[in-house]
Amino acid sequence: MDAVEGGWVTVSSEAVANLTTLLRWGAWLLLIVGPLLGILAFMRPTAAAGTAPPAPKTTSSATAGDTAGPAGFAQLYVAAYAEAGKGTEASLAPYFPQMRTISLEATPHIQQADRLAAVRVTKVSSGYWSVTVAARITSQAKASKKTTTADTETASGEVLRYFQVPVKAGSGGGYIAAALPAEVAAPSAGDGLELDYGTPVPADTHDAATAAVGEFLAAYLTGSGELDRYLSPGTDLAAVSPAPYERIEVSQLAEQGADFPMGAPATEGAKRQLLVDIWATGSDGQVRPLTYAIALKARDGRWEIAALDAAPGLSTTSKEK
Repeated sequence: MDAVEGGWVTVSSEAVANLTTLLRWGAWLLLIVGPLLGILAFMRPTAAAGTAPPAPKTTSSATAGDTAGPAGFAQLYVAAYAEAGKGTEASLAPYFPQMRTISLEATPHIQQADRLAAVRVTKVSSGYWSVTVAARITSQAKASKKTTTADTETASGEVLRYFQVPVKAGSGGGYIAAALPAEVAAPSAGDGLELDYGTPVPADTHDAATAAVGEFLAAYLTGSGELDRYLSPGTDLAAVSPAPYERIEVSQLAEQGADFPMGAPATEGAKRQLLVDIWATGSDGQVRPLTYAIALKARDGRWEIAALDAAPGLSTTSKEK
C-alpha cells in the first residue's frame, strides 16, 4: 500500500521493479538511436542547419581601398631606409623581409629623413600600391673632392627627395614592401587651376559685406569680439585657439561667378560666395597672407557668415591635368 506519512513517500516493490525495467529499455533505445541521429545531422546541408544568420564578410583596410595604411607604412619604411647602413640591415627587415639577404655599404645614421609625406598613392592591383614619399633628407657625410661648392652645400644640408615604394597588403591586416625604395623625380605639379571667381577688388570697409567679413575674421583669428554675433542661425564655428594673430587686414575680395559688386544690398535670404585674401600679423610681428572661401547670407538687412567653405570653387571650364 502506498502512503504518505510524515512527508515520506512509500512505494511498493512491484512499482520499483517496473521502473527499473523501463529505465533499462530506455538506455538501450538511446544507445541505438543516438548514432543514427548523429549521422543524420552530419549529412544535413549546412544551409538548413539552423536559423543563425551567416557571418558578415570582413574586409581589411587594404582591400577596402583605404590608402592611409600603405601611405603610412611607406613613410616609416623610407625613414628607416634613409638611416640604415652596414651592420643595421636588420632594421629594414620588418618592412622588407628580403632585406635579410642584402648587405649595405653606407655608414649608418649619416642620413636622416624628416618631415616625410606620402604625396602620391597609386593602386597597382588589388591590395598592391605604389607610394611616392617626399622626405627632407639631412646628410652629415663629407662631399668628395670632385663635387662643386654648390654640391657640397647640398650634401651637408637638407634636401627634398622623393622615393617610390611598392607596398603589398600582408596577412593580418599589415603591409610589406615588395622591394627597396626607388629614388624618383618630383611629381609634376601640373597646370595652375582656374577658380570660379570674378576679378578681385581692393577691400573697402565702407562696403557692408567687406566689413562683415573683416570683423568675423578678426574674431576668428585674433580673439577680438564674440564670434557668434557674425554667424547666421545654425552656423557652428569656433574661433582658432589660442589666437595665432594679433591683427588682420582684408586686402581684396572676389565674388563667385561674377565680379564683386561693391555696396550690394543685403536682400533678405540672399546668398554670396566670396574669396577673401587677408594679411595676418602675428605676435612676432611677421605678416602672412591667408585666403578664405566664405559663404554669406543676408538677414535683417545685414550680411552674416553662413559657412567657411572647405575649398574655393573651381571653374567648370578649367582643364585639370
